[in-house]
Amino acid sequence: MFVQLQTPLPVHVIERGPGLAFAVIDYGPEHDLIWVTALDASGEIWCAPNPKVRLARNWTMGRGPDPAAANGAGGDGAGRPGPHHASSSAPGARSPSP
Repeated sequence: MFVQLQTPLPVHVIERGPGLAFAVIDYGPEHDLIWVTALDASGEIWCAPNPKVRLARNWTMGRGPDPAAANGAGGDGAGRPGPHHASSSAPGARSPSP
C-alpha cells in the first residue's frame, strides 16, 4: 500500500541526513515500513526502511536529537536540525533532555 502523507514530516534518515518524508509504503506484516523521503542537502529522494528513520527534533514537544543521528551516523554529525526544522535558540526555549 502506498500512502501519500497530507502533511510531510521532517525526519532524519540515519546515514543520509535530514529531509521531508512525503509518503509511506507498506508491503505488509513481514516487512518494515518504507519512508519516501526528499533529502535536504542533495534533493535526492530515498526510500528508507523504518529502522533508519527518526522524527526530527522538536523542542516544543520536548524531543531532542536521536543519539544515533547525533553521533556521526548521518547528517552534520551534531544532531542539528535542517533549515526547515525548529531551532532550540528561540526565546524561552528549553533544552531538550536526551
